[in-house]
Amino acid sequence: MNYRILVEDRVWEFTSRLAPAPRRALKQAILGLAGEQGDIKALVEELDGWYRLRVGRHRVIFRYRTSRVIECVFVEERRLVYELFAAELPRILGR
Repeated sequence: MNYRILVEDRVWEFTSRLAPAPRRALKQAILGLAGEQGDIKALVEELDGWYRLRVGRHRVIFRYRTSRVIECVFVEERRLVYELFAAELPRILGR
């Protein structure tokens, strides 16, 4: 059974600024999450409960919600993603 994918606007805004090839790769990988496809890894410590999807040099941060929903909330280059996401986490959770 597949998951339903919810993607935050900030994720689509980030991908829209990329060149066509990485933009397509990210979109395809995000949609592939519906079948739990891709290089998925659980995050640890202060980011416990979150997961990352590796897409080339980018990482998509997401979590599993109830009723078979995956919520993609953040994307950035690998070298920046974890510290930027940790800084944004209070704002993301405070919605």
